[in-house]
Amino acid sequence: MTMFSLVIIISLVSYQATSAAVGAFRFASSYGDHMVLQQAPKQATVWGFASAAGETVTVQISGKGSVTTTATQGDNGTVVWYAQLPPVNAGGPYTITATSTEGKLTLSDVLFGDVWVCSGQSNMQFSLNMAFNSTYLIDDADNYPNVRLFTSMLKASIKPEVDFLGVLQDWAVASRTSVGGNTWQYFSALCYLYGKQLYSTLKYPIGLVATSYGGTIDEAWSSPDALDKCYSKNEIPATIYKGDGVDPSTFSSLWNAMVYPLLNMTIYGTIWYQGESNADPQHGLDRYNCTFPAMIDDWRLKFSESSGGQTSSMFPFGFVQIAPFRSGKVVSGWPSLRWHQTADYGYAPNDKMKNTFMAVAMDLPDFTSQYGSIHPRDKLDVADRLYREAMIVAYNRTDMLNQRGPFPSGYTEMVDTKSVKISFANSQVTIEKRNDNGFEVCCVPRNDISDTRDFCPFSSPSDRWRDAPITASDSTSVTIDYHNACNSSNPYLGGIRYEWLESPCDMKKCAVYNQLSGSPVPPFIHFVTL
Repeated sequence: MTMFSLVIIISLVSYQATSAAVGAFRFASSYGDHMVLQQAPKQATVWGFASAAGETVTVQISGKGSVTTTATQGDNGTVVWYAQLPPVNAGGPYTITATSTEGKLTLSDVLFGDVWVCSGQSNMQFSLNMAFNSTYLIDDADNYPNVRLFTSMLKASIKPEVDFLGVLQDWAVASRTSVGGNTWQYFSALCYLYGKQLYSTLKYPIGLVATSYGGTIDEAWSSPDALDKCYSKNEIPATIYKGDGVDPSTFSSLWNAMVYPLLNMTIYGTIWYQGESNADPQHGLDRYNCTFPAMIDDWRLKFSESSGGQTSSMFPFGFVQIAPFRSGKVVSGWPSLRWHQTADYGYAPNDKMKNTFMAVAMDLPDFTSQYGSIHPRDKLDVADRLYREAMIVAYNRTDMLNQRGPFPSGYTEMVDTKSVKISFANSQVTIEKRNDNGFEVCCVPRNDISDTRDFCPFSSPSDRWRDAPITASDSTSVTIDYHNACNSSNPYLGGIRYEWLESPCDMKKCAVYNQLSGSPVPPFIHFVTL
């Protein structure tokens, strides 16, 4: 898939919801045989369409009773019915029927477990048959029939769509056929490998809903309400058309077509892999620290409201920090984007992005990928890192805290030796140094500067930031030397940054890792208070 590029703006955006093209009595297209519904203590929502308001619909789940509801007509003219099932513990299979005067609908082989939505751009869309070891991974899928898969069609719209405008892959049992489908279509390598890891630990069904679109910006996945947090009304661009349809880089266009139709479904959480298309100041880089957290907050609010509160208003949200792109010491917006993915904290969860978790991928380059170096094929390591963080944050597995990626907790400067001890004080994490490179310092001319960011900006030329090698390390800290970096013109330490390049290191060869799990320290930047 290609990076986001500017196209001609020719029409105004309209966000008013209108009717989807629907038949008479039917389930919504995100429901089908072999699906997974959210387990107890939550109540799963089942919904669909009818031909007339006032129609009585009875929804029954085998052995668990029934619920009766009435179809209603919304402001957009669509007639919809909703039913919340009683809480059902993990397991199955069950048969669910919906009956009205129009007929009887059936969902068969339905399991209950946890439902995860997988979204983002091309590295989430990247299908399993493109990944390293794909032959083995595809054949192995036959061993995971309790992992179930659904893939939406790639569509964009200028208005919120009640139902999907198309489905690439109806709900399917994981198998060599269902995971090994068409390139760039189904099934998402990261989504499947993450779900497989969850199932291997949790031992109950996992439902995976893949809804991603390559080359897209996060503003396209954000509702107007979320965009209002970061843009003024006159800054939101007009609708972009491409060919016969809406361009997927139009603000809110993918929210409208690929997220909005899912809101009624009760889900457990979301994972997200996106950001490359925003790694440019012209494409929202400098606002990503606002737009991404705003999107997360808004998704949580709207999923919760639309499911009658059954989806948590703080559901876990995992994301991948973007991987390398081009080889060499390329100076670009990539490091800043990685930083902004964490709302400028450098780690997740944090005070602005609560109940989130992050997989670091900056040390997984694949410059020979036949799909372009922006699409590394090692999705297994990414899934493993995301899974480990999810077990800690989303499933409260405190016994796995010793496996999480370390992050600096303190900086001790020794002025006499021109060195800094950087501590990783999580007592449950033991760090491992794999090389002495990756740290840089920025030096400033005076010690009375109130804000060293003025002298050490994120995008500072390389002569402002100079290498500061590791000279010592132990199980909880590394010490870097800035003796050769600070000269008589700029003698004072103003900032420290780590792995601040588009592609900072060779495969799994960045400087500092968790010794037990191999999870890397994420890139960070720290400004010294003088």
